[in-house]
Amino acid sequence: MGSVGGGREDIVMALLASAIWLIAVISLIWRALRQDRAFRRLAPAPPEPDIDWPAVTVVIPARDEAENIGDCLSALAQQDYPRSQLRIVVADDDSADATATVVSSVACEDGRCALLRAPPLPAGWTGKAHACWAGSRAAAASTQWLCFMDADVRAGPALLTTAIGEAIKTKADLLSLTPRQELGSFAERLVMPCGFYMLAFLQDLARIQASKREATASGKFILVRYAAYESFGGHAAVRHEICEDAALARRAKSCGYRVILAGGERLASTRMYAGWRSLRAGVSKNLADMMGGPAMAAVTAIAGITLAWMAVLLPLAELGACGRAGGESCVALLIALPGSAAFLALHIAGAVHFRIPVWYGLLFPLGYTAGALIALESVRRRLTGQRVWKGRVYP
Repeated sequence: MGSVGGGREDIVMALLASAIWLIAVISLIWRALRQDRAFRRLAPAPPEPDIDWPAVTVVIPARDEAENIGDCLSALAQQDYPRSQLRIVVADDDSADATATVVSSVACEDGRCALLRAPPLPAGWTGKAHACWAGSRAAAASTQWLCFMDADVRAGPALLTTAIGEAIKTKADLLSLTPRQELGSFAERLVMPCGFYMLAFLQDLARIQASKREATASGKFILVRYAAYESFGGHAAVRHEICEDAALARRAKSCGYRVILAGGERLASTRMYAGWRSLRAGVSKNLADMMGGPAMAAVTAIAGITLAWMAVLLPLAELGACGRAGGESCVALLIALPGSAAFLALHIAGAVHFRIPVWYGLLFPLGYTAGALIALESVRRRLTGQRVWKGRVYP
């Protein structure tokens, strides 16, 4: 009787585990789809000659960006935005490579581009925030908008025209756009889609956009009204923040300004990292902050590994039980399989979205495992004050 009772309990536990797994997958996918619906993606807008286009200064913080800055500036030179209303300032943040030389050669070809050597980094500042602040100080007095853009962004011709038009139409004071992600190496293709899914599972973008204080932004592209920027203190107000982009957006919204995050995949692209080493260094410096602190990051890392491997191991365990006992043991398999299939389909769709081979979608358990290791590394660096980025250590 004991073995019969034990077998019955095993079946009940298997059914319960499969049901919980299916419900968890459905809720996560529903949440990700809800995020997607709340995320408006902009289409390139043709220039309208009758509009009185405002003056814009693009500020590019650059530290050791010799490999990127030339292509970035060349793309900006092709903007369909009125030439007389566009100025570009590259704030060289004490680069040790040929960044300044590349910028100087481009500046000679395009009078709209200027090189600014940022002053030495003061105590209590992060390098990017300081370079952005220095660039904003160099903007022309007539500037109506500031546009902060990273050196690894490749702007399409309609980027500024579309962004300015959208900001004016929506009465936004700060508009941030997410460019299309270009994933080149095996590490990028393995880890980054899983990372973006994890953020989609965690964040509630609709609630954040509607909130009066919460906000998020992509530091790749932030367009902000000059008057608003000056009013809420700009990057000087978030000088110590590792995630200065989200902090800047929160600062603006808390001061009563309208903040919008939208998709700019059709307007610009970026390749943030070039392999495992730069990916690990770049993500670990601020992932714990992005996930809400060390405790939340550690819990999320463990949950990510657990869910990813459950998608594979749970159906295999249920398949074994079904083969041994049949009957009710097979019901648990029938419940677990749809959840695992949906999770797999989600990641295959992600591979298609990121324009990488579909088989990367099959490797998602490895992607979440590698991402969890980076998250735990970020937690360690956060707790020990060893966050290192481009030769600097931030407490």
